[in-house]
Amino acid sequence: MTITIYHNPKCGTSRNTLEMIRKSGEKPQVIEYLKTPPSRDELVDLIGRMGLPVRDLLRQKGTPYDELELGEDKWTDDQLIDFMMAHPILINRPIVVSDKGVRLCRPSERVLDLLATEIGTFTKEDGEVVTSND
Repeated sequence: MTITIYHNPKCGTSRNTLEMIRKSGEKPQVIEYLKTPPSRDELVDLIGRMGLPVRDLLRQKGTPYDELELGEDKWTDDQLIDFMMAHPILINRPIVVSDKGVRLCRPSERVLDLLATEIGTFTKEDGEVVTSND
């Protein structure tokens, strides 16, 4: 199976997701999207494959979301994507792409449906225990 994770190593949810992928035996392609952001076409494709409204991919915490007034409904989807391209930190993470689909993995256990192999029990950084069931 091929798995790609759009990852921010400073994000606990992203680190947990990456470790669950690795625990399943996969060696994912890790894209640190703040260093290597997706192209506009790639981002549009990911959003479409996730089936999410563009606004649902916007990250608020620790971003220029408020100063750009992105909470207002005055922005089109194309404009919101433009903001994400200009400020990749606005792209919520982690996004995981596998043969089974594409998903924003918040919370991190959302990745379990994208894995080929059950991981058993996994303990997140905060101590929460996650158990995968086939």
